[in-house]
Amino acid sequence: MAVENTPIFRPVTRAIEGFLVFVGESGMIIGDAIRRAPVPPFELKETINQMAFIGVASVPIVALTGFFSGAVLSLYLTQFLGQYGAVGFVGATVGLTVTRELGPVVAGIMVAARCGSAMAAQIGTMAVTEQIDALKMLSVHPTNYLVIPRAFAGITMLPVLALVCMWSGVLGGLLVAATENLPPAAFMQSVVQFVEPADFINGMLKTPFFGLIIAVVACQQGMRTKNGAVGVGRSTTNTVVISMVLVYIANFLLARIMY
Repeated sequence: MAVENTPIFRPVTRAIEGFLVFVGESGMIIGDAIRRAPVPPFELKETINQMAFIGVASVPIVALTGFFSGAVLSLYLTQFLGQYGAVGFVGATVGLTVTRELGPVVAGIMVAARCGSAMAAQIGTMAVTEQIDALKMLSVHPTNYLVIPRAFAGITMLPVLALVCMWSGVLGGLLVAATENLPPAAFMQSVVQFVEPADFINGMLKTPFFGLIIAVVACQQGMRTKNGAVGVGRSTTNTVVISMVLVYIANFLLARIMY
């Protein structure tokens, strides 16, 4: 009896097969996008639309999430460090945490949840209604029209969103620290003293990788969608889950390299 037909091994073999298919299809998408990106036609209008969708439209949710992430971090730190007379380091801890980790990761997670799911649903709907095949018949390659604009928008807009998240996180930490009897001047002095421009830059340098991951996963899951509305829902869910996991993995690897 073959191993792959044994019931106990079937989930394992299917998981390995799914992983290899995902890696192969994602690699093909990235390679085709790199090859076609410098070659006309350029879908400028679609690229601008995706930049507006990923960037401008995501600013409120990213700023709000970053604000309360910094706020709750400051709330815990002021109480904990206050027990040891070290409240002067609250600003530095919040600033370093937000700029190095929270800002980039929260921006990536919010874009994966908001934009990645929408991109997968849109492309998946196009796949099940044969609109992607119609593009090919009109001599419009799906990579040029679907993949490259989304990948470019993700790569360019995520650093901006990360910067917004960093500043809103520091602001949230400042306001909460003030309610815990830590003077705002002392908080900001600690931030200025310990947080360097390199922390902002390194945090922002992580996010183009996050944007590329989200765009590629959304396109890969969307293009392979089948079975109508059920398949679209499955592709959307898979996109969010896979993107979030890969964002955390990429964040760990990049942090390991940078710090």
